[in-house]
Amino acid sequence: MSSVPLIQVNNLSKIFADADNKVIALNDISLKVNEGEIYGIVGMSGAGKSTLIRCINRLDIPNQGEILYRGQDILRMNKKTLLQTRRKMGMIFQQFNLFMQRTIAENIMYPLEITRVPAKEAKERVKKLLDIVGLQDKADAYPAQLSGGQRQRVGIARALACEPDLLLCDEATSALDPMTTQSILSLLQDINQRLGITILLITHEMAVIRQICHRVAILDGGKVVEEGDVDEVFLNTKSEAGKRLFGVLPETEMEDLGYPTLRIVFDGAAAEKPIISRLSKETGVNVNILSANINHLQGKTYGQLIIQKPEDENEVKAVTDFLLEEGVTVKEVNKQ
Repeated sequence: MSSVPLIQVNNLSKIFADADNKVIALNDISLKVNEGEIYGIVGMSGAGKSTLIRCINRLDIPNQGEILYRGQDILRMNKKTLLQTRRKMGMIFQQFNLFMQRTIAENIMYPLEITRVPAKEAKERVKKLLDIVGLQDKADAYPAQLSGGQRQRVGIARALACEPDLLLCDEATSALDPMTTQSILSLLQDINQRLGITILLITHEMAVIRQICHRVAILDGGKVVEEGDVDEVFLNTKSEAGKRLFGVLPETEMEDLGYPTLRIVFDGAAAEKPIISRLSKETGVNVNILSANINHLQGKTYGQLIIQKPEDENEVKAVTDFLLEEGVTVKEVNKQ
């Protein structure tokens, strides 16, 4: 794997302005997408996600900064080089954007026609792509005859037609029901693992990030407010936007309880152990559990507990030392 990121964004800003209004859509954005990973960009509506992805494939021109593809600045490419680069970036849309008067095979064939791939090779590639997305029996059907999930599979196959290095997914599951979303995410994960294609995924749904992404950037107000491995960001969310999106902590930290608490996050395998039961037995400290929940991330189970902080500092130390030895995260909240 190359040491150079597939995509590197440096100090990117984008401003939309007219005579009356000025909107800063992107504000000094910097991030790296490594080859072979699934990188998620998440944020609420208006955070700047779609503007960022449109700048990456140069559908929008930023006001400042640079976007490097394999070390070459997309913003400085001539028309020919840009066209070649765009062919290495497959695009998957929220609303599918299929040609309703073309069959499924003809929709997938379209980019191959544009790039003048020989007919025999193009037909073989379409057949292979239909197999990858599980639509072998739909080649002669029309989009109107397919479900939303099937249409998105056609969109994915079309995005793969020119054998890209990178898939850009702009809210690719937002128009789908939960069960169909799961199947599309599983397909994207399979494509990433089987074909080694890098995926840059834009979404407002944290569940999507949890299921398939390796790393994540959280956008809020056009800025990157958190960035890192998904499980690290999930376990140690610092920004208000991250807390809202991940739902790890309440947006307000139980301020009306009148006493301090400890937040305990069970990381992966630790969530399967009876740690709290052993904690009480081995430290002699009675634990008052105030809330608890379980989440699943990257095939692992994560549990969170909020417990009342003991009044005695020796008991606090005993509890904290025990939990740290067990490899769980402990943080005091609602300090008095």
